[in-house]
Amino acid sequence: MSNLPVDPHLYVTYLGAMAVMAFTPGPANVFAIATGMQRGKLAALWAVLGMNLATLTWFGAAALGLGALVKAFPAAFKLIAIGGALYVAWLGIKSLIKAFNPIGGLSKAVLSKTRSPVLDGFLVQIANPKAILFFTAVLPPFLSLDRPIGPQLMLLGAGTIGFDVIAMCCYGLGGAAIARMMQKPSFRRGFDIAVGVLLLLAAGLIAARL
Repeated sequence: MSNLPVDPHLYVTYLGAMAVMAFTPGPANVFAIATGMQRGKLAALWAVLGMNLATLTWFGAAALGLGALVKAFPAAFKLIAIGGALYVAWLGIKSLIKAFNPIGGLSKAVLSKTRSPVLDGFLVQIANPKAILFFTAVLPPFLSLDRPIGPQLMLLGAGTIGFDVIAMCCYGLGGAAIARMMQKPSFRRGFDIAVGVLLLLAAGLIAARL
């Protein structure tokens, strides 16, 4: 079976590991929950798209030898992760400010939708140290040097993104269900606080992995 793109036994092991990693709460899943709570189901799905576009970007970079670049320039990639953590933290702080703003905090049942959830999701995942660790430490052992790298990365990427989409959608849509109670001012204030805390938690999870 050496003519197959990947080793079947190795691929099954990889899929098992990806299933566990995808459903383990981390920055991406916490961000999906916060987006669903804050902006609704559609925005949560767009955020999932953005995060997985970032994952595709990482796979493309891996095909071009990103692992070697990360090891050669670790400080540069650490700065990317720090920037992502600060960005997510700022989103959380903005939500907390809105919760305690007596003028505008409770005037609307739906928070501002001027930001692109796709871009937000992309920025969160592209700066996620978990992704950097994955492509430099977790992925390489599942690659066979005696097989073409391109087809292997395509199949491994399909497995990774497949599980990520399922997990992120579950988290995001679960958060979106909370938005039905947004008509109550007291709930909206608590909601804004919860979103802020979740986003700050996501930022903390990113920072903790640095």
